[in-house]
Amino acid sequence: MTSLLTPLMPRVMAAGLLLLAACNPVFNWREVRPDNTALSLLLPCKPDKAQRSVPLGGRPTELAMLGCDAGDATFAVAVATLDDAAQAAAVLTGWQTATLANLKAAGGGQTSPLKLAGADALPPAVLVRASGQRADGRAVQSQAAYFSQGRQVFQAVIYANQMDPEVADTFFSSLKLDAGTPR
Repeated sequence: MTSLLTPLMPRVMAAGLLLLAACNPVFNWREVRPDNTALSLLLPCKPDKAQRSVPLGGRPTELAMLGCDAGDATFAVAVATLDDAAQAAAVLTGWQTATLANLKAAGGGQTSPLKLAGADALPPAVLVRASGQRADGRAVQSQAAYFSQGRQVFQAVIYANQMDPEVADTFFSSLKLDAGTPR
């Protein structure tokens, strides 16, 4: 009987490995909500949290971040609360400029409007696509959304060796801002 099963073993093992791979998806999307914000979004992996002081708008500002790596890409969302909502446009412009400079982005990136219910109309929400290089010199593609709600400014970003349009669409279309949530 075992001699009859022996030729089938490689096929059975291959089928088992495929089944295990199907149970462990590369992108395990889950809804997350950054603390003390009206924002919810999907991340494809369990995020790590970090907080640090960064210069935004010419002054040290606490930046809270959630991020994770999945499928050869890094996904992150960062939020800062400003002293005055009137600073949002200047802060978001400076944030975009600094991100593109850090990427050494070829051509400065492409900016397009981003429809995001609940985001402030001014400054308008935008999506910035760019190609550049990582700190170690390797090529990277990025897509980053910049938007505000009240005194809070946000960046939601993907860095990938090769940007997958479906993955990017899932990530950016999941961005939701609740109205009336304290901020």
